[in-house]
Amino acid sequence: MQPVPPRPRTRTTAGAATLALLLLTACSPGDEAPDRSEGAVAPTEEDTASPSPSARPDDSDPFTIAFGGDVMFEGLLEPALADPRTALAPIAGQLSAADLTMVNLETAVTEGGTPAPDKTYLFRAPATALEALDAAGVDVATIANNHGMDYGVDGLTDTLANGEASPVALVGAGRDAEEAYTPHVAEVNGQSVALFGATDVLDDHLMTEWTSGEGKPGMASAKGEMKQRLLTAVSEAAAEYDNVAVFLHWGLEGSHCPLPHAPSLAQELVDAGAAAVVGGHAHVLSPGGFLGDSYVHYGLGNFVFYNFDGPTAETGVLTLTFDQGSVTGSDWVPARIQGGVPVPYEGEAAAQATQTWVDMRTECGLPLTDSPA
Repeated sequence: MQPVPPRPRTRTTAGAATLALLLLTACSPGDEAPDRSEGAVAPTEEDTASPSPSARPDDSDPFTIAFGGDVMFEGLLEPALADPRTALAPIAGQLSAADLTMVNLETAVTEGGTPAPDKTYLFRAPATALEALDAAGVDVATIANNHGMDYGVDGLTDTLANGEASPVALVGAGRDAEEAYTPHVAEVNGQSVALFGATDVLDDHLMTEWTSGEGKPGMASAKGEMKQRLLTAVSEAAAEYDNVAVFLHWGLEGSHCPLPHAPSLAQELVDAGAAAVVGGHAHVLSPGGFLGDSYVHYGLGNFVFYNFDGPTAETGVLTLTFDQGSVTGSDWVPARIQGGVPVPYEGEAAAQATQTWVDMRTECGLPLTDSPA
């Protein structure tokens, strides 16, 4: 199989130093959404309203971000990294077609570290995993999930260092909370976009150890009191950048429908300024659709994974069109995992797979729509 030529990386990426300084003055964490009446930082209606065509900057155009689900390289996928340029070739064309691409990297990127205690499944991969993602067109990966610290703080430190040496930006974890809650910021078609990662899933006995803090390495979390920190970070980013997207690790393994609290969490993130909230973890597909002029996807399923039978093999690529703080269009390309890698459906099979996915909205009782309000 021939390697897919990498798309030109003409986008300019920017650090988030300003946002990092703002985060130092974030309001006290709590378990509720920001109360705008009491001084919580939040974008005003004027800040977040989509501009009329006449108000659009001359050098600004809509852009697309493609999202894929859970990625790891254990088992049968490990030999594929012998040639990372072709490891994800069956799906690389779809990923590379977007202006930006983001996935959930559900593994520590390390060859060292100490295995986390009392865990059945431990995932790690060498730095060539990032080469494989880069060759397939992936620009950003969240490592905020229940496997990102499978090999402890040392494994996380290795992961972050490998990310810094790679064109693939890693978000959702850091050497302290400031870094973990700082988004990756990129400029595309004259618009800025801030991309966050955070987890809503952590083993109870590892939650304290794995959650980032002041001077403490760990994950960005949406759980408990840390939810407020995430909401504040999103709100501040929405005030500074044109577009914001959040990739969450959430849901219940094996369940297509979101957990009861998830719609409220999605709404809080949208109210804070997120144009898109997408996620994974359940190992099966979950519903997605528009919530006003924002987009929410409750679970993209496995993506590059050793499960390839039944519902755990159903996956796809979600491509969203962003424009000045809103999502204006969506495209779902269903796929099935074969040999650990997604292969897009074609023809009638694609239509049937798409309809099955759309029907999940009704099955789960979610008020999501095909188009923005």
